[in-house]
Amino acid sequence: MSIAARLGGGLATPVRRPADDVAGFRTAGSTPRLVELTRVEQRRGRRPAVPRPVGRLLGPVLLLVAWQAATSLGLVDTRTLPAPADVWSAARLLVESGELQDHVAASVVRVAKGLALGLAIGVPLAVVAGLSRLGENVVDTNMEILRAIPNFALLPLLIIWFGIDEQPKVVLISLSVVVAVYINTYSAIRSVDAGLVEAARTFGVGRWGLVRFVVLPGALPGFLVGLRLALTGTWLALIFAETVNAPEGLGRLMNDAREYFQLDVIFVVLAIYAVLGLASHAFVRFLEGRLLVWRRSFDGA
Repeated sequence: MSIAARLGGGLATPVRRPADDVAGFRTAGSTPRLVELTRVEQRRGRRPAVPRPVGRLLGPVLLLVAWQAATSLGLVDTRTLPAPADVWSAARLLVESGELQDHVAASVVRVAKGLALGLAIGVPLAVVAGLSRLGENVVDTNMEILRAIPNFALLPLLIIWFGIDEQPKVVLISLSVVVAVYINTYSAIRSVDAGLVEAARTFGVGRWGLVRFVVLPGALPGFLVGLRLALTGTWLALIFAETVNAPEGLGRLMNDAREYFQLDVIFVVLAIYAVLGLASHAFVRFLEGRLLVWRRSFDGA
């Protein structure tokens, strides 16, 4: 006699299988419900028809449509707000002459130099201050003072110290990067879950292993937030930096357009700033997608 028969007092109890439950579920007249649940799961796993980067452009497209409609209907005076078609014509003329490419290239090079210098200074300072109390005592207060002082107020000193060539422009841009990267990276290091640190120590992980495998990965999201703010700050600092004897650059192009009251050219420069800012934002989002694959977060309903 089997074990099931002995436990059941001589009556063998058949073992129910998942297939029997599904069959019973179907025979109970609930097949439409099962089909509905299957379709829901398929919809959840289905990718959207419109790619997400394209969908995020809906707002700017609607803004352009409203802008063009307002100027075409005469609701806005084109002498104070040119139509998008006029701005596009001005941009096309600047591209055909090659002037726009030269100004954009000069500005991008300045931003790249300032970003590299700022990261090279801000990240090590954040790591030193975040990992040790001595480093915090030496570095953090000074960085808070630098944060409290507007970077643009330092422009006269930078001109006195470095002259009116490229050096003060690059330094001014790098200052905005240093502050944004340091503040967010330092805060992220000090916000690492203490439970993870204690668990790593329990398993015998040394100090270097703790920093490498627990602290720095845990601070990576904060660093990327700082990088996003730093990239935004670079374009803002660039406007002020290029007011200092800049032979080329978007700031120089905007100043010349202001002198000659060329509103369409001013809006071309503003549009380029917007495109470069969106490109910087997309670059950081790309890094987040590559470096933070281990972190699951809410992605919108």
